[in-house]
Amino acid sequence: MNTTETAATSALRSIVDVLAAAEHVTVLCHTRPDADTIGSGLAIAGALRRRGTVVEVSFPDSTTLPAALAELPGADTLVEPSEVVGHPVVVTVDCASIHRLESLAAVVEAAQSSVVIDHHASNDGFGTINFVDPTADCTAELVLEIIDALEVPLDVEVATCLYAGVVTDTGSFKWASPRSHRIAARLLELGVDGRRWTRRLLDTHRFAWLTMVAAALDSAELVPHAFAGRGLVYAVVDHESTAALGWEESESVVDIVRTTSEAEVAVVFKEALPGQWTVSMRAKSEVDLVPLARIHGGGGHRLAAGYGATGTATEVVGQLLRSV
Repeated sequence: MNTTETAATSALRSIVDVLAAAEHVTVLCHTRPDADTIGSGLAIAGALRRRGTVVEVSFPDSTTLPAALAELPGADTLVEPSEVVGHPVVVTVDCASIHRLESLAAVVEAAQSSVVIDHHASNDGFGTINFVDPTADCTAELVLEIIDALEVPLDVEVATCLYAGVVTDTGSFKWASPRSHRIAARLLELGVDGRRWTRRLLDTHRFAWLTMVAAALDSAELVPHAFAGRGLVYAVVDHESTAALGWEESESVVDIVRTTSEAEVAVVFKEALPGQWTVSMRAKSEVDLVPLARIHGGGGHRLAAGYGATGTATEVVGQLLRSV
């Protein structure tokens, strides 16, 4: 179950006890990693190494890490999934379910202690210790709590990794809580180059990205009656586009589509492989997307959720439209 306020305090204390005693730790990030999972993973690994802990960090994809994430401090220490040892203590960061670890799920299942650190409301707790707080804007905030509880002083490298999670999961602070602003101020005061990393993580694309966005916007459709008249807008990014640019470049399309004033909910269908889709959903304020995502086998947050689907574009779009 998700942690309550009292349970969160207990979980935090248990995590500190486990990590403080561990000599070797495995940290796992989710498939198709974003800045929050990689930033959180590298941050907690960096803090633990300062304590003298031996740490390995990995994610389940065989694909190359997106260029911006590969520049984060410590990214050069990431190990290939096939080379993961799997230590007795395993930490997962930003994984809403064990399925997001794909082949590395077995590493969690084999661990003596598995620590789940996450902020997704759909996370039902698959670890032996679950630090799940849906009120947090990002997992990086929770990792910072753990680092502080371990009494490890922040350096600029760890702070930069945490900032990456905060700035991206809040949409460059467009929907950040006061807590996130306070954390960001602390990280910036430690020396994080906020301008550089915000630009690198959110506002830097190859020229071909413009062509992909143009095609996606050309496919956009408005469904005014959806969600009890609140409105839905959706767009499709086909496999040809994702293959040419990489899956990470298509992630930003939903943030463009969601600016449609006539729609409370925005959805982007991204074809990762022929006939295999990831569906990203965003709501502005009124619609809870978690139940809809769960209907289709996914999960996420109230205002940001997603799932996987198979079929043609017409089929996967139709499946969603019939459920709203």
